[in-house]
Amino acid sequence: MTSSGEGLGRPLRIGVVTPPWFEIPPRAYGGIEWMAYWLVEGLVKRGHDVVLVAAGTNRTSARFVQTYRIPPSARLGDPMPEVVHAAAAARALEALDLDVVHDHTLAGPLVARGRSIPTVITAHNPVASEFGDYYSHLGDSVSLVAISDAQRRSAPALPWVATVYNSIPVHEYPFREDKDNFILFLGRMSPDKGAHLAIDAARQAKIRLVIAGKCTEPTEHAYFREQIEPRLGPDVEWVGEADTGTKKDLLSHARCLLFPIEWEEPFGIVMVEAMACGTPVVALPHGSVAEVVEHGLTGYICDDPSQLAAAIADSDAIDPAACRTWVAGKFDVATMVSGYEMVYKNAIAGHAIAAPIQLTPAASSVAG
Repeated sequence: MTSSGEGLGRPLRIGVVTPPWFEIPPRAYGGIEWMAYWLVEGLVKRGHDVVLVAAGTNRTSARFVQTYRIPPSARLGDPMPEVVHAAAAARALEALDLDVVHDHTLAGPLVARGRSIPTVITAHNPVASEFGDYYSHLGDSVSLVAISDAQRRSAPALPWVATVYNSIPVHEYPFREDKDNFILFLGRMSPDKGAHLAIDAARQAKIRLVIAGKCTEPTEHAYFREQIEPRLGPDVEWVGEADTGTKKDLLSHARCLLFPIEWEEPFGIVMVEAMACGTPVVALPHGSVAEVVEHGLTGYICDDPSQLAAAIADSDAIDPAACRTWVAGKFDVATMVSGYEMVYKNAIAGHAIAAPIQLTPAASSVAG
């Protein structure tokens, strides 16, 4: 594993652009923002010169360029803050002496073709959709990184250069062997996330369910009102959106995490967070689930919602230590940072990689 730019010739000068909706790191919801924060901190720790372009105040170790003084969170879904943010970021980056730009936004890559330095973008969205059409039109102006092999398979014609798994700082997650007698659903209030299926399965298994999740947008409110609220009761507790401390506490105490998604989710970092706490995952087999959860070792992958209740009952047989070890070996921040270092190196050299990058066995969290 490299450190302080070793193997890259010198430390790199990297511009990182994040979406404008939340601060880095976010105080609660914000999966992309947490990934970007951990990546920035890991890169700085290795000696790279990182400039973060984001909204809000700087709560990172990187140099900072502010777009919005206050993140426009209430306007999430409105295109204008994203466009204004992209324009401000492009102008700021032009004035900096950088080797590479890593853009995590939707609109930002549109200006990549006008840069004299390479732009790396991470596809955080499902690409078997208009997002895929968008990325295809960007052509060779960007180096496109997937966050799972499942995501790549859903749009194999896109010009992928690598797969780098999202990761977490495992040591920051509390490990707990002894669990409390409840199971957990943690996610947005969206039909695709399957909170209604979690309630039905928990009730069938006769185990108390705690539901924590974001419910701020109109579609989320509608789903909660129509599908979740009528199902609540003494055995189903709604706690709302959990901040970082509450989330980690719930994840470490739960008997298992339910992840009954009904869409092809590109990754699903909450599964990794649960396993880091020694908590097994019971999931449906969509998107990246089979890459993240090792069936029978760190949880159970069910073919059908009707199998969830039995898998919940069986989850006590999963060894919490095995869950933690699995995550530490595959989804720790250090391996994500190594993956992106290699992506940056190849982008700077002008090489488009046709296959996923392979790291050394000691740091092999970049998917092959």
